[in-house]
Amino acid sequence: MGLFDRVSRLLRANVNDMVSKAEDPEKILEQAVMDMQEDLVQLRQAVASSIANQKRTEQQYNKAMADANSWQSKAQLALQKGDEDLAREALVRKKNYSETASSLKAQLDGQAGMVDTMKKSLLQLEGKISEAKTKKDMLKSRSQAAKAQEQLQGAVGRLGTNSAMAAFERMEEKVLIQEAKSQAAAELTGADLESKFAALSAGSDVDDELAAMKQQMLGGSAQPTAALPQGSVSSPATPATPKDSVKAPMSPQDEELEALRKQIDGL
Repeated sequence: MGLFDRVSRLLRANVNDMVSKAEDPEKILEQAVMDMQEDLVQLRQAVASSIANQKRTEQQYNKAMADANSWQSKAQLALQKGDEDLAREALVRKKNYSETASSLKAQLDGQAGMVDTMKKSLLQLEGKISEAKTKKDMLKSRSQAAKAQEQLQGAVGRLGTNSAMAAFERMEEKVLIQEAKSQAAAELTGADLESKFAALSAGSDVDDELAAMKQQMLGGSAQPTAALPQGSVSSPATPATPKDSVKAPMSPQDEELEALRKQIDGL
């Protein structure tokens, strides 16, 4: 294989690869429909031109037939008048126009068949263009959906390595650490309060026990008596007379009982 062939194949391969990568389905479909519409316009122009030629040929054919018929009438008139030479000349003219009309008739038949074929092709192209437009819209929708899905998958794939996602993960870790610290501080504060209340409770018990001991010591010791001189005898305490004591009011039963005692003492 020659160097020129290898370079040519390499260039064609690279160009084809670039074209394949540059092809956008939506743009290609739009351009294809535009090309088909341009073909449709050209075909319509061609059909219109063929129909115009057919009409012109038909007019020429009709004129040739009319001229042939006219010269036929003139030949008959000349023959009736006894002028055979003029009748012969008229028949020659009539033959020329008849041959022209025959040629035009063959051309007209060919044009009619061609126009019919072009009309059918025009209808087929219009149907294909209508179908292509519908298919284009459907393919464009599918292409857009595929692009959106591809972008979505790419975005989801980038979430794992995205710096923003990593920042979210770091901040979540920090929040968890702050929550753990807050919970630990709350537990320590609760334990400190419990210890303080326990100390207060213990101190109260000690104070209560100390107060009980003081009360016991005060209650157990008697009032000290005054020291008397040696040889002197302390006189007993004089009992309080009934009149010195305050009598509580007596119930009727006690009064009756007291009256019985006095009766017994008077016997």
